[in-house]
Amino acid sequence: MKNKLVAAAAFAASLYALAGNAHAADCGTVTIAEMNWASAGVAANVDKIILQEGYGCSVELVTGDTLPTFTSMNEKGQPDIAPELWINAVRTPLDKAVGEGRLVIAADILSEGGVDGWWIPKFLADAHPDIKTVQQALEHPELFPAPDDKSKAAIYNCPPGWQCQSSLGNLYRALGAEKKGFELVETGSGAALDGTITRAFENKTGWLGYYWSPTAILGKYQMVKLSFGVPHDKTEWDACTSVTDCANPKVNSYPVSAVYSVVTKQFAEKAGIAMDYLKKRKWTNDTVNSILAWQVDNQGTNDDAARYFMKNRPEVWTQWVSPEVAEKVKAAL
Repeated sequence: MKNKLVAAAAFAASLYALAGNAHAADCGTVTIAEMNWASAGVAANVDKIILQEGYGCSVELVTGDTLPTFTSMNEKGQPDIAPELWINAVRTPLDKAVGEGRLVIAADILSEGGVDGWWIPKFLADAHPDIKTVQQALEHPELFPAPDDKSKAAIYNCPPGWQCQSSLGNLYRALGAEKKGFELVETGSGAALDGTITRAFENKTGWLGYYWSPTAILGKYQMVKLSFGVPHDKTEWDACTSVTDCANPKVNSYPVSAVYSVVTKQFAEKAGIAMDYLKKRKWTNDTVNSILAWQVDNQGTNDDAARYFMKNRPEVWTQWVSPEVAEKVKAAL
């Protein structure tokens, strides 16, 4: 009887091992786009660690960007995974690719979507609880002094060449901000825009301008996004708000950007249980902001930031996988 029990246990163990190997074989070699912005780069490395250590995949990271990566996935079936694809720029061809069976949307990786808008420091919002909207902020030019002329108020603009310059300029005119004593302050780069926020917090001075989430700056400094007092009007946005120097702009709200994890149909069909992970994997902007802030402060790589997240926020990522997979990943960190 004892020998039969031992044999049965050995047989069960062999079946378990074969099942595990089958999952690994199903997953096989996986290519993941490591996009050239921080949040997507960290997400790609989180996927690499979990797929490699938890599911036995052989993972290769490849350099990516929105349009080149989408085009390559759509036309060539590579890379297998784009963990963080901001789809506003490719919505129509993506819908077509999904409808025709070439690509699959796995999940909304950013549970709240990508968020654009006009922001003020939280310390200012706390001191002036009456300021909830952009219009209310514009009634207090004294709280937002321009850097070079304190007699004027400032709204910080997007860097040159960014699409958000058009929308911000149109909203500036629609709101009559110039008549209220505000001038647009140009920023030469993303780093320069970040620098204006850093100085505002260091000097405890007011700041009003364009920014977005998730980003390291919003992980380091607490900011409050103001309402425009109206819902987003997509027709108006497409026809005027986002068009450079639109003749008659109206007040509008920024759209929430849909941000998806997209995989090729071939990967979705071969990935087995690894696909279940990608369907569950999503995180909040606050979570991403905090990781990116740590990465900047510690000059970490995308891999460093991914491992920091996984070691310090297991309550988040263990919800995406089975307990067995979670234990494998934890042992490998």
